[in-house]
Amino acid sequence: MFLLVSIWIMKQKKGKSKDVEKVLEIKTHQLISYHEIQRATNNFDESNLIGVGSSGSVYKGTLSGGSVVAIKVLDLENENVCRRFDTECEVMRNVRHRNLVPVITTCSSDYIRAFVLQFMSNGSLENWLYKEDRHLNLHQRVTVMLDAAMAIEYLHHGHVTPIVHCDLKPANILLDEDMVAHVGDFGISKILAISKSVAYTETLGTLGYIAPEYGSEGIVSASGDVYSYGIMLMEVLTKRRPTDEEICNENLDLRKWITQSFLGTMMDVVDAKLFSEEEQITSKSEICIASMIELALECTKETPDSRITMKEVVKRLNKIKNTFSET
Repeated sequence: MFLLVSIWIMKQKKGKSKDVEKVLEIKTHQLISYHEIQRATNNFDESNLIGVGSSGSVYKGTLSGGSVVAIKVLDLENENVCRRFDTECEVMRNVRHRNLVPVITTCSSDYIRAFVLQFMSNGSLENWLYKEDRHLNLHQRVTVMLDAAMAIEYLHHGHVTPIVHCDLKPANILLDEDMVAHVGDFGISKILAISKSVAYTETLGTLGYIAPEYGSEGIVSASGDVYSYGIMLMEVLTKRRPTDEEICNENLDLRKWITQSFLGTMMDVVDAKLFSEEEQITSKSEICIASMIELALECTKETPDSRITMKEVVKRLNKIKNTFSET
């Protein structure tokens, strides 16, 4: 297995983009001990708890060398946790990109399965959307979504073997001290077999973000990530979750709600806090929003074959950002 992974890595080195960074490899001899994790988190003290998800908890910790890190501790009572740990290790061995959350090392023992990650001081995109004390303007939202798109493009197209994330959502987009976005949590991701563009699985992502073919038939493909990305793009613009009660009560999904509402006044659809009270809404702002909504709708078309690719998403978003930034 090690030999196959080594050959696979060598093949990928030929076509690295400028966004690919050198980060520490996950190797057996670099495993961190359970006791070091205990010490780093002050015995998993609640004051260091920074997030809880379906697969476990994330703690802020300080390693013996003084480095501040995030430590993702998986829930061993979950029967799928070992499988998710192995999947994430396999993916993270082979990916290097400035917009992916770097894994520094891992811990695997009878007591714990954990990842030591680069600490993202500005938390998740979800917190920036829904916490009252946080706010992202339009330019920041465009930039964050472009960062995320470049990471997903790399996963889909930067390898001989495509990697599908399978669980794209704002909670899995993390922001560093410079507000650069990084895609994280590869617990249910899939490395697609060479010469195959789809796979079948029973492991599902998060309700509301799952592509129709993924939820109904378990078909996993890069276009499923494109769908999830499109839903996330709609959410970032509207500050409406795909499971929003008001939308669901009208027997609509987020895409249908936006399509229906978009026929009226565009500014009635987007987040009311997208612009400050003092900020003037310009024609460039409106064009930017309209272009992003149009892009999101193209990402979320019903059938996988009718959706655009992440290469096209990055190209379009770059153009939108550049046009919006022109003075």
